[in-house]
Amino acid sequence: MIQAINLNRSFILIFVILIFSSCEKTIVPQWPEQTNETKPWTRWWWHGSAVDKTNLTANLEELAEAGFGGVEITPIYDVKGYEDQSISFQSAKWMEMFEFTLQEAKRLGLGVDLANASGWPFGGPWIDAEHACKNVHYKKYHLKTGEQLKEKVEFIQPSLVRAVNKKVDISEVKFPISSNTNLQDLALDQVRFEKPLPLQTLMAFNEQGETIDLTNFVNANGILDWTAPKGNWDLYAVFQGWHGKMVERAGTGGEGNVIDHFSEEATKLFLADFDKNAKDFNLSGLRAFFNDSYEVDDAYGDANWTPRFFEEFEKRRGYDLKTTLPALFGDLDEETNRRVLCDYRETISDLLLEKFTAVWVNWAESHKTIVRNQAHGSPAAILDLYEASHIPETEGTSPMRIKMATSAGHTSGKPLIACEAATWLNEHFLSTLADVKQNADNYLRNGVNHIVYHGTPYSPQQEKWPGWMFYAAVHFAPTNTWWNDLKVVNKYIANCQSFMQNSTPDNDILLYFPIYDAWTERDRNVLPHFGGSNEELTAEISNELLARGLSFDYISDRQIRKLNTSNGKIQAAGADYKTIVVPSCTAIPLETLKHLFTLAQNGSTIIFKNEIPVKVPGLNNFESQQAEVKKLIGELEFQPKENYQSATIDNGQIMVGNDVKILLNASGVYGEELAQQELWYNRVERQEGTCYFISNWTGNEMDKWITLQKSGKTAVWFNPMNNTFGKACTQKNSEGQTQVYLQLKPGETLILQWYSNQVEAEDYPLWEPADTKKELTGEWEITFEKGGPTLPVSIKTNELKSWSVQSEELQKFSGTASYKTNFKIAESGDNNYLLDLGEVHESAEVWLNEHKIGTLIGPVYQIILPKELLQAHNTLELKVTNLMANRIIDMDKNQVNYKKFYNINFAAHDRENVGTNGTFTAAYWEPLLSGLLGPVRLIQLTEKDQKQLK
Repeated sequence: MIQAINLNRSFILIFVILIFSSCEKTIVPQWPEQTNETKPWTRWWWHGSAVDKTNLTANLEELAEAGFGGVEITPIYDVKGYEDQSISFQSAKWMEMFEFTLQEAKRLGLGVDLANASGWPFGGPWIDAEHACKNVHYKKYHLKTGEQLKEKVEFIQPSLVRAVNKKVDISEVKFPISSNTNLQDLALDQVRFEKPLPLQTLMAFNEQGETIDLTNFVNANGILDWTAPKGNWDLYAVFQGWHGKMVERAGTGGEGNVIDHFSEEATKLFLADFDKNAKDFNLSGLRAFFNDSYEVDDAYGDANWTPRFFEEFEKRRGYDLKTTLPALFGDLDEETNRRVLCDYRETISDLLLEKFTAVWVNWAESHKTIVRNQAHGSPAAILDLYEASHIPETEGTSPMRIKMATSAGHTSGKPLIACEAATWLNEHFLSTLADVKQNADNYLRNGVNHIVYHGTPYSPQQEKWPGWMFYAAVHFAPTNTWWNDLKVVNKYIANCQSFMQNSTPDNDILLYFPIYDAWTERDRNVLPHFGGSNEELTAEISNELLARGLSFDYISDRQIRKLNTSNGKIQAAGADYKTIVVPSCTAIPLETLKHLFTLAQNGSTIIFKNEIPVKVPGLNNFESQQAEVKKLIGELEFQPKENYQSATIDNGQIMVGNDVKILLNASGVYGEELAQQELWYNRVERQEGTCYFISNWTGNEMDKWITLQKSGKTAVWFNPMNNTFGKACTQKNSEGQTQVYLQLKPGETLILQWYSNQVEAEDYPLWEPADTKKELTGEWEITFEKGGPTLPVSIKTNELKSWSVQSEELQKFSGTASYKTNFKIAESGDNNYLLDLGEVHESAEVWLNEHKIGTLIGPVYQIILPKELLQAHNTLELKVTNLMANRIIDMDKNQVNYKKFYNINFAAHDRENVGTNGTFTAAYWEPLLSGLLGPVRLIQLTEKDQKQLK
């Protein structure tokens, strides 16, 4: 009887499950909604701001038609021959052009950002010497009992001039800088005039540790009225110098001193010029103001001082820096030297955050706008600078550099994280669309979701080819031969970013960035700079984690103090994490360590590589703080485990060991096989479920099962290049792990979206190619459709080879050619075929029987010809586009001048391409391979039986 009742209950339970299963909502997959922010943007250079309304409209219309979402206006150096058309930066006429641009952009659905400076860093002619960037100098004197100083207390700053691509004598430069009328021609990068520097303090120190402030004993002529008391006395005189950095690459009206970034007064003075000039204009369409990186110190020496530094230091560090000058300048014992130097550097960091970044952000918000900020290269805790910005922005190719911006964006919950994409990819005119896609994929896999190309020059419609250009860029402009095919890449990026923007990061690890180790280490630079192309501080552990597929975000000391714990997860404002890893380091602030321990007490797992650091940085009260650190660590009861030790601390644990992988696995964190297969990926959480961006730049085709760490009920592949999607083939392996079958050619990308419900979609096809390949060996008709310098006559040929080897005229030709041929398919309508174009230079638009199939950009040139379009007799047309280079080679050989810009003009990327006049030249290049080289083959495809794969 009991058995019968239990059976009845089981049937009822099964019936209920079946009822609920039948009622489960079935989801129809859809591409996410797109906006102008999901599309790529571009930096839009205004050379000399020599713009007019007609050409502004024409330029913007071309950008909108090509699939751009917005522009960032950056006024830049002038064009020779157009001086009378240059418009002074932020003048009334300039504001009129800017207002018109905002109106036209709104009409076209484009967003607009504005760089606050003409060039970079922030500065301009209205920044006087008082508010310009500063540096610190010192002199040391020695007196014995009863002696007086015979020499003056003074420091004469030697003159210095650094200009772009030329030598300029200081006699050619007037003071103040703004009084020079030929700044475009001078192209100044750094200027220091010979002058005595103002004394900041004069301090005396004896062997017994006594300190005397002698500043008020120095008269206006630098004479010290003081007799040394008993003992030996070292006198330290500190002087405030002018660093001399000029705004780089500035256009008319933007040249001048760079601001003192550590001064709130200087920051506000800089911004006030915009307010004064913009007050009568309607700038309501502006989204954001932009800062094109710090870059003050890519000059001779650091900008490392501000007039109120002593005051600001004491307020933050709790002691008077003037009393520890010997340590600041490295003359006491090594530990004291390091501690004072660390405090000095931390104060610089605080000032850059509080007196520049925060002031700028507040100012932007008062204009109902936001900021995009490139903080990399700053002498500061850049994770905090990025967090203070509405849109953090990075550049370069190093994952660690990129992740500085994305990490701060992730932990603080920023919806957009931007990048300056495709800067100096390679030499001029050599970048392919495949290069551009690879660069974009590198950003997307590291957490960027708002790509801004670098970039597009404004160019008048009447300007001869190739138009106006910028030196450090891929030429994202209508005069580029591949402009029409760029639309495909733009659409691809928009598709990817529509997933990545509407998501939260799903990285397991927070990796502590031990900045105090860098601040404590004395090296040849007074100020260490962070977020460079090679970030050595965490390079070893960062590279290890990335290679193992252990996803992480960096975290700073300030950011750690904002973290909470819930249900064992570490909660930041923008994401949850499983653990924090503290890499091997020497120093950590007491407050940081205490908060890590608190997180552990509340249920988190905290991992220390090698050991828990016992040193605290800084000088003030460091002995008592270190005693507290030792007490905290001493209270832990570690239990030995295999290869590590662990201490339970209330609801969580602290783990210490040498092997990070073992420690992470023990805490439930495992690497993604995608990374171990050297695939690029980014895992995020969306409303629908876990989502993977996956890109293949291994050079090898992927055709295999891949194990994933996160999953859902069903999964759908989205192909962002061709806008197709379909249900993914998934299974559980013998260990119960989720696997997905992945077919991905080199250079291809797929997005895998998991859902918690069933989906209504066809299976995403998995193809099996036949062993035999049919080569198209018939006649090709080649018609040159657009390009120059001339349009060659059509060619008929049975031999595919580079058009650049076929005639002198074709050697020079850059543009697009149509390749047409006919072929037969005996079993038309029965099978899909893979079209393999073989070798192509550089992109190809594919047409079958007058239907456009798609555009191929490489590195693999293959596309499926659908059986629905195949006939017994078929016409294949390939519109192949080469690079700009061959036409440029001809121009350079014939000395046709298109490099007519002030300042750096058109610099070469590589030394071997520097001409006799110091600018880029392609005159020594051989013509590049161009067009369709083949062989062109057809390969019959059959669809794999996905049930048999499992």
